[in-house]
Amino acid sequence: MSDVITRGVLFVHSSPRAVSPHVEWVMTNVLAMDVSMDWTEQPAAPGTLRAEYSWQGPQGTGARLASALRGWEHLRYEVTEEPSFGADGGRWSHTPSLGIFYAVIDVHGNTMVPEDRIRAALDCRGDLIAMRRGLDLALGQAWDDELEPFRYAGAGAPVRWLHQIG
Repeated sequence: MSDVITRGVLFVHSSPRAVSPHVEWVMTNVLAMDVSMDWTEQPAAPGTLRAEYSWQGPQGTGARLASALRGWEHLRYEVTEEPSFGADGGRWSHTPSLGIFYAVIDVHGNTMVPEDRIRAALDCRGDLIAMRRGLDLALGQAWDDELEPFRYAGAGAPVRWLHQIG
């Protein structure tokens, strides 16, 4: 386990009411501290809840959180981990229909696409539709398309800040 501390956010975009306590238990287990999340109704999927939780932990915590939540078929979530000394940042997106998507994130929040994914998309022999599909897959466009209504529905939700300036 790394001694370098980083931070990130878990965005639970939609969770069945009965699953919400289990999400908190996963967070408590991975972060090794008691976690209580502020759950609100998710207007994009009536009957479900949404929450955000800012976390701090060793490098790799984002991957551990995403892995621990993976496979919960009715859960929509994203985990972010900020870049830190010696490590890129990351974003893990999960939807029930698509499963999980991972992207490397730079210090400015840009998705970094590996060279071989770009080469695979370009190896389409002039088929621009195939090239577009390959680039959309490399960028996680299908996950963004599916999660966007849930993100928008969370605008104005409470945010828990980890640090103060000044």
